[in-house]
Amino acid sequence: MTARPLVGITSYLEPAAWGVWETNAVILPGSYLDAVTRAGGIPVVLPPHGNGAGALLERLDALVLAGGADIEPSRYGAEPHERTGKPQPGRDGWELELLNEALARDLPVLGVCRGMQLLNVALGGDLIQHLPERTGDESHQIAPGTYHEQGVVISPTSRLGELLGHAAKVPCYHHQAVGRLGTGLSASAWAGDGTVEAVELPGHRFALGVQWHPEADPTDTRLFDALVLSAS
Repeated sequence: MTARPLVGITSYLEPAAWGVWETNAVILPGSYLDAVTRAGGIPVVLPPHGNGAGALLERLDALVLAGGADIEPSRYGAEPHERTGKPQPGRDGWELELLNEALARDLPVLGVCRGMQLLNVALGGDLIQHLPERTGDESHQIAPGTYHEQGVVISPTSRLGELLGHAAKVPCYHHQAVGRLGTGLSASAWAGDGTVEAVELPGHRFALGVQWHPEADPTDTRLFDALVLSAS
């Protein structure tokens, strides 16, 4: 019997309250765990740490970079915009270390929202810090904590196109976006206003980032299925 792949998922370290307790806690939406489990993998939550990414990845079969806070603009040579969120240098540094090690080892990687942006930054790209200034509307993030179904057009010759076809409706929630593409990355999906909604790294076993939240749609498991299959 083939062992189920171990899939590491990055997480938040945030103030939280439960029961009688109120303290910093490692947090991750359960939808990520469900998505990996449905795809046949075993989810492993990876809290922001400080070192040891290489030793950790020796025990994992794939990596998911979860959504979350804005990346510190200094990571891509920019000054912070007034709408850019409070920096989390510990998380940024840890996840960049994990990502760089994963790419060096050709470990399958799926970047979700912030995770896609991190993939771009790690390879030398930059970000649009407040997308409504570019698009003129709030269509990518319509309300706090609310996903918006958005149509994307997908390159038919891309890995993403092989998985999802030429177009898809996806759950969207972001106010930042990819600007200049990182070295080696290819854009593979776009919103109607031209915003890049997916990137991938050709030649890698599986290195794909999507600006939307595939874990939020339990009816469409194709991206997580492909990740786990690549790790098997």
